[in-house]
Amino acid sequence: MDFFEHQDAARRASRRLTWLFLLSVGVITALIAAVAVGLLFFMRPDVHPARAVTLPWAETAGLAAAVTLTIIAGGALTKRAQLAGGGGAVVARSLGGRVLDPDTSEPYARRLLNVTEEMALAAGCPVPAVYLLEDEESINAFAAGWTPDDAVIGVTHGAMTRLSRDELQGVVAHEFSHILHGDMRLNLRLTALVFGLVGLSVLGVAVMRMVGQGARYGRVPRRSRNDDGGAVAAVVALFLAGAVLWTLGSLGVFFGRLLQAAVSRQREFLADASAVQYTRNPDGIGRALLKLGGHAGRGRIDAAHASELRHLFFGASGGLSLAGALATH
Repeated sequence: MDFFEHQDAARRASRRLTWLFLLSVGVITALIAAVAVGLLFFMRPDVHPARAVTLPWAETAGLAAAVTLTIIAGGALTKRAQLAGGGGAVVARSLGGRVLDPDTSEPYARRLLNVTEEMALAAGCPVPAVYLLEDEESINAFAAGWTPDDAVIGVTHGAMTRLSRDELQGVVAHEFSHILHGDMRLNLRLTALVFGLVGLSVLGVAVMRMVGQGARYGRVPRRSRNDDGGAVAAVVALFLAGAVLWTLGSLGVFFGRLLQAAVSRQREFLADASAVQYTRNPDGIGRALLKLGGHAGRGRIDAAHASELRHLFFGASGGLSLAGALATH
């Protein structure tokens, strides 16, 4: 299989995984709607089963689904706006990056800028700004942005100084593949969608806390002799709704990150194949990967937002878990 076949296979796999990601959002929405209908019946124990059809179950399911999608979309759009403002430079600065002066004469920085210009020409892309992660001694790099025009490339100090010119060229070419094939935009969209799922669990916790505080301070109604239990059932239903939102939101985030990691791994395969295409030198990217694997720090990134953006990096930026299921590389 040549690198063009590797590219096609990676594209097909990542498309399937992206659709599966969106399907998981639909499944979570459907489950929340079903639970809402169940809570409706729980709140109306006085309704005879034969007349249950008269309850507004369709309206309840529709409202629950609409609210769920609104929360997910609102969180995703908020995160997208946060990441999109200023393009890839925002992401680079959040990781502690400093833009390199195009006129610098520092030898390692000059070599990195020259390699970036060469790979931009090979890939047919505009030359992006290059950010240096000065405090990171591991071997790693990333590309970020929504379009080739606002893209940036970030390189750790360890990669800039520890890699040979051919190895550095392979790494930078790998990042140009992410720019050219829209991987940056896909990665940031998936990050925003996962953040939207986080909103469900956060809302669930807030609802449970509100009910718990109401019970603590005596604001939850108690059943009296003349009460049919409707008020108490409503409070219990509200607490259960919060628990369901927290549970399904947390599961959604977990499985969303699993799929996000799987998509990232496929795009990494595509980028490795594209790096060979741009450099015509498979040894460069190959030796860089070997050096990354043999380096004591590997690709570890210590910046505050590294775990949230780990799928952007050339090498795995944090510890693996679940036997590598959450590994992005």
